[in-house]
Amino acid sequence: MSQNDAHLLIVDDDERIRALLGRFLRKNGFLVTPARDAAQARRLLAGLEFDLIVLDVMMPGEDGFALTRSLRETLATPILLLTARGDTEDRITGLEVGADDYLPKPFEPRELLLRINAILRRVPAPEVHHPKFLTLGALRYDLDKGELWQGENHLRLTGTEQALLRRLAASKGEPVSRADLIEDLGRGGAGEEAENSERAIDVQITRLRRKIEPDPREPRFLQTVRGTGYMLVVD
Repeated sequence: MSQNDAHLLIVDDDERIRALLGRFLRKNGFLVTPARDAAQARRLLAGLEFDLIVLDVMMPGEDGFALTRSLRETLATPILLLTARGDTEDRITGLEVGADDYLPKPFEPRELLLRINAILRRVPAPEVHHPKFLTLGALRYDLDKGELWQGENHLRLTGTEQALLRRLAASKGEPVSRADLIEDLGRGGAGEEAENSERAIDVQITRLRRKIEPDPREPRFLQTVRGTGYMLVVD
């Protein structure tokens, strides 16, 4: 598998680390989606397919060991564990619960890159499978490719619209707050910057509605949840 084809899920409760890893890995050709905890990772995994999961062990609530053990019951996606605890017993525990590799913190970003590429080289070529679609009236959304189609016509989405629709599709039928959308789309900030980010999300929602809604003024699929954010409703 080429790294340019690989979609990585980065799960870490430290916002700074998520941002640093995201920038570094995107710079090296990966598609990266961040998650702040196990619960958000589960929501993303329910709607999207990933080629590798980079997972912090020391997280509040469900930690990386527990999440790995649970995911291995149904999921074969490679998992690389990150942890500040680098002793032998913890490395063994990580491998026992189903991780493919284990990297102690602190680490050099280049070493992380080498380990990710080594894991991806070991992954067999994917089997041919039928694409998964969501139906939005006369439109269909390809979950695997992140593409929107009307019949045989591919409807062009901007990069931000693609990311926004992917995120909402991952939580279809559930409200997603503006704060989560801002964080997941990498538009975070504070104070006035945060307010501008919320307005930017609202603008992108309006533009996306023009492409997917029969009547954008009366949205059927991309609904506003008052006091919360937005929700994607599919047929």
